[in-house]
Amino acid sequence: MFSKIEVNGDGACDLYTFLKAAQPREDGQGDISWNFEKFLVDGDGQVVARFAPPTSPEDIGKKLAGML
Repeated sequence: MFSKIEVNGDGACDLYTFLKAAQPREDGQGDISWNFEKFLVDGDGQVVARFAPPTSPEDIGKKLAGML
């Protein structure tokens, strides 16, 4: 199991700092707005997309299908 980590602020985990910098929210802000925000990363480690919490797995699947 994982321990709790920070995703925003000065103590943010390096992974989330990277993800947020690569794909800011549509409003230009970088911070994670709420639980279940999702990121799509390709096989080369590039952040391709960021999805808001209410985004369904089906909507993510549409983006993912074009990458396969």
